[in-house]
Amino acid sequence: MIQQIGNFDWMLKDLADGVPGIEQIVVLSADGLRIARYGGDPDAADRVAAACAGLQSLAGAVAGEIRRGGGAMRMVIIEIDTGYFYLMSAGANAYLAVLANLAAEPGLMSNRMRDLVARIGAHLTSPPRRNGQTV
Repeated sequence: MIQQIGNFDWMLKDLADGVPGIEQIVVLSADGLRIARYGGDPDAADRVAAACAGLQSLAGAVAGEIRRGGGAMRMVIIEIDTGYFYLMSAGANAYLAVLANLAAEPGLMSNRMRDLVARIGAHLTSPPRRNGQTV
């Protein structure tokens, strides 16, 4: 089931259909709010989105240290016992997260995620918010 804002449902489904092993896809804002999802339940998608906000912040800080004075987080991959977690920058203040089981092939996954972001990245922006309000 797909729930989201906008018309990304067929694109998220296309990603899931094109890569074996995908269990959940979440599109989120930089502050951890779910914008869209495919698979899984809404509560799980909200938890993933919230966790990703911290992870993208941490990855951005590390990227800044590596590049000394610049550099942005583009992709984080975490391998766990039962699968993989992918987090990719997808537009201004927006991210694409994918949870997949061991059937997923990491190279194929990252290529398909990049393709999806290239197609819809400009539409996956999330305006900055302050005190819960769009700035």
